[in-house]
Amino acid sequence: MYLGVDCGTQSTKVVVVDLARGATIGEASRPHRMIEGARGRREQDPAQWIEAFIGAFHAAIASAGVSAGDIRGIGVSGQQHGMVALDARDQVLYPAKLWCDTETHAHNQALIGALGGEEGCLARLGLVPQTGYTASKVAWLREHHRDIYDRVDGVLLPHDYLNLWLTGERVSEAGDASGTGYFDSRSRRWSPEVWQWIAPELDPARVLPRLIDSRDTAGQVRPVLARELGLSPGVAVASGGGDNMLGAIGTGNIVPGKVTMSLGTSGTVCAHSDHPVLADSAMVANFCASHAGWLPLVCTMNTTSATNRVRELFGLDLAGFNQALVQAPVGADGVTVLPFFNGERVPSLPEASASFLGLTSRNTSPAHLCRAVVEGATFCLRYGLDLMGPLADQARQIRLIGGGAHSAAWRQMVADITATEVVCPRVTDAAALGGAIQAAWCAREGELDELCQALVQLDEGSRAEPDAGRVKRYGEVYLGWLVALDRLHG
Repeated sequence: MYLGVDCGTQSTKVVVVDLARGATIGEASRPHRMIEGARGRREQDPAQWIEAFIGAFHAAIASAGVSAGDIRGIGVSGQQHGMVALDARDQVLYPAKLWCDTETHAHNQALIGALGGEEGCLARLGLVPQTGYTASKVAWLREHHRDIYDRVDGVLLPHDYLNLWLTGERVSEAGDASGTGYFDSRSRRWSPEVWQWIAPELDPARVLPRLIDSRDTAGQVRPVLARELGLSPGVAVASGGGDNMLGAIGTGNIVPGKVTMSLGTSGTVCAHSDHPVLADSAMVANFCASHAGWLPLVCTMNTTSATNRVRELFGLDLAGFNQALVQAPVGADGVTVLPFFNGERVPSLPEASASFLGLTSRNTSPAHLCRAVVEGATFCLRYGLDLMGPLADQARQIRLIGGGAHSAAWRQMVADITATEVVCPRVTDAAALGGAIQAAWCAREGELDELCQALVQLDEGSRAEPDAGRVKRYGEVYLGWLVALDRLHG
């Protein structure tokens, strides 16, 4: 038995995977709370992650009907880019600033300028840091909380922090490290030169975690914790990775030819590459994968976080929201939504706000606004997909994950907007499944492609084929959306 964990923005999910049966036999989740403030502040208390892990762990074990002592390995996925600042005793010094925090936009721009603009960033890092990456958060902490900054003895990412809690080891791997802004994604090494500009008083050899290969283990579960959880001694903890990287594993996106799209709080589009990718756009991040190779990726910041705003505005549950959006036609009778409630990364508009355009007495209804916000969020993902060029062009199937993937109407919309077949894995929490698969791979239970073939099962009932008529119509609506984007933000 192997355990997969995904520490996301809204909750921590745990799945139990039985290799012998080739199936996920138990799963559970527990929620988190977000600290929101002015100027785009988005933070969480890492203690919540541990509390949620413990609750979801016991519930998933009970759901599976097995003993915790049967678990042989654990793989942890975590939301990317978060800054967990620790003191010399591994105590958290400040709430974790999250991927969706845009308070540090000015610090990110200053970093890009100091590195010589986009060309300088590409030369040093293989990518251009975006607002939300860890680097600008460290610089922000230095400027605004110098007393805390001066006590920093470690800077970890969320999944690294859970691995530390599990094993007592400060380690990281290339996939998640790619999103820090002080890691060279081509050579797979920390960049002391870039770190020196961000945090000159902090020695990177002391503060940054030790890098391990994706197939190495972070360590074993601490004996005291193992006893508390009911685990057997010596349970291995895999290297883990960012949620996008382990989501790719959990959808079988480990070779060229597939695209994984996530409709979560944020939206992501990624495709495997055997080589580092230098894209035409700085919005395509040349991330490393958490198994081998690279995982070029684009990330939008307003997906279900945007649709939920409108859903809650009208007091709808998820079923009511999905029913409402299908009552309006393609294009929502002219309502155009630029859903940038939290700023946006792709397109690169970190300080933007949301816009609802084209409202008339005829189309200002719950159904039209519900459909228009889903279309706007999906257009952002289409925008990002187009930026990926050949990697996206060669894909014949999109594997859809995240909470939005549960909606048949949204799945069909993705198929029609991208003109590509869409299908969901049976386990839609692909990052947690990817953690369990990676844990089995690290335990040498088999090669990764064999494990993915056995455990990544597609839900044929979720398959959506693009409709030629709607594809044509959405081509026209998308062009109108691009015109509105350029008019307001060009």
